[in-house]
Amino acid sequence: MILKLNLCCFILSFVFMCLSAQYVPPYTEECRSGMYPPNGPTFKGDVFWYTVNLDLPPSKRWTDVITDKKNDMVSMIQAIRDLADAFVPSGKLIDLVDKDLPLMVDTLPYPFNEEIRGIASVSGVSLGEVLFNIFYEVFTVCTSLVAEDVNGEDIIRDNIIFIFFIIFYNLYLSLDFTRNDTEDWSNGFNLLPYFLGGGRECIFTGILEWILGKRDGMWMRFLTRSVLENATSYESAKALLSDTKLLAPAYFILGGNQPGQACIITRSRTHSINPLELDVKNGRWYVLETNYDHWKEPLFLDDRRTPAMKCMNQTTQADISIKTVYDVLSTKPVLNKLTTYTTLMEVFKGTLESYIRDCPNPCMPW
Repeated sequence: MILKLNLCCFILSFVFMCLSAQYVPPYTEECRSGMYPPNGPTFKGDVFWYTVNLDLPPSKRWTDVITDKKNDMVSMIQAIRDLADAFVPSGKLIDLVDKDLPLMVDTLPYPFNEEIRGIASVSGVSLGEVLFNIFYEVFTVCTSLVAEDVNGEDIIRDNIIFIFFIIFYNLYLSLDFTRNDTEDWSNGFNLLPYFLGGGRECIFTGILEWILGKRDGMWMRFLTRSVLENATSYESAKALLSDTKLLAPAYFILGGNQPGQACIITRSRTHSINPLELDVKNGRWYVLETNYDHWKEPLFLDDRRTPAMKCMNQTTQADISIKTVYDVLSTKPVLNKLTTYTTLMEVFKGTLESYIRDCPNPCMPW
């Protein structure tokens, strides 16, 4: 009884410490400047680029990527297996992944099912363990924003935080999808998707429905790629992301190549809820999302929104650029221990940069 009481006191003390630390130096700081081009202890290196040729048969599209990253992928899978065995020593969870999960592949839409088979074949990793990766979004959170400068050009910025296996930096990739020897995703918009922070119950409900044969919802990863491949404009992308039924709630941050084209789409499984649009005439020259409904207060233990907005407002629209927006999301606690990489995009210029990040001590754990 005394041990349980001490444990409870320790947990409460730790939570209180994290809550307090989030708002005091050195765990928070004044808005950073001079961080771009990326340098110093918060920069661990560039994210490597690979090309995925959509003209190839689906089972062959990922061969070059997987061949190059096979050892890293196998190491990550083994780490996942070790963790699973630690939590479920009976081995039943691994048996489920290895024996039962592969049965889902035939139910997934083409060409994604064939791509998954190809990845398994080239890597030597079991089909179930490859398929497990489509559940990966459950473990991600982000700080994302789209800002419009005074010239009406969108700058998109994303801090990606992977809560699961952040040590495998070699598996972070930038992918250039091509068709007919040209970039396939040049339709005048950029898209940042991820699951809601509180959407785990719904994703597992959606997966269960899928397994039981009710397959009228779309996997978020599959929808994202379908939109990037097939949507011909910002408006068509927005409609697809707003109206397509999903397996789980999600956020989509969308930016276009025309002035005023940017929005946060907050999705239930069936429809869009309270979309937030760029509205420069009324002072909203950026939209910013941190895994919480934009009309509600963020979780008190994870308020990245307030410091990010403070730095955006301090920067002002007149001075917003790739350089200054990188500064904003290099500021603690927006940058934290779970931040793994940063992506910068300029739709008008067709540029995308990705950098692996670090947050040296002292730094918030999330």
